[in-house]
This record gives sequence, C-alpha cells and structure tokens, in this order.
Amino acid sequence: QVQLVESGGGLVQAGGSLRLSCAASGRTFSSYGMGWFRQAPGKEREFVATITRSGGSTYYADSVKDRFLISRDNAKNTVSLQMNSLKPEDTAVYYCAAHRKGIVVVTTIFGYDYWGQGTQVTVSS
Repeated sequence: QVQLVESGGGLVQAGGSLRLSCAASGRTFSSYGMGWFRQAPGKEREFVATITRSGGSTYYADSVKDRFLISRDNAKNTVSLQMNSLKPEDTAVYYCAAHRKGIVVVTTIFGYDYWGQGTQVTVSS
C-alpha cells in the first residue's frame, strides 16, 4: 500500500514556473514507477509525465515536453514535477500516481495502482 500526498500547486502567471512535489508513504517507494497526470475542468484526466523506479527512464506528453521535468528522490520517498514556461492551458488539478511495474514506462491511467488527492495549478494569462 502506498499513500501519496501532492503539494506545491498554486496560482502563477503565464510564463512562470511551479514545482510540484509528491510525498509517498511506505518503505517500498523505490520499487514503484511514478507518474503525474492532470485533469482540467470538463476534461478527462490525461497523462503528463512518468519516471521508472530507478529514475533511469522518463517519458512526457508532447504538450509538456521540453517544459516540464520529472524527477525522484528514493531516499526521501518523493517525486517532483518542475513546470516551466507555464501556459493557461496547463491549468488543471495535478495528480501523483504510482504503479507496481517499476521498470516499465506507463502512460495510461489504468496502469496506475495508487493515486494522490491532487493539487490545483492555475495559470493566468
């Protein structure tokens, strides 16, 4: 069982940056692949970024590639999402998620086993 708690959301102007963090409980964090998803009002939840259990592989949605960076610290049981050059269309609730297939890159919602409660990111124009 893994419990995930996101933090770091807020209001930022277009072009600005935010850093989201996700703290995970449990002693097996390093065995889980981790991901970030987001859901805008009236839209389906969508994949943003993922990182394998060792941090050796990452993958991004085209919409955030070259602007967002996912990283993890297995010693601190945290995964982060550095978001730069933010756009109004990045406005959404951002969710942290974990999956047991630690060495595999997983980009689908149904591939994840545990979810956080989400943190709101609002980008003003």
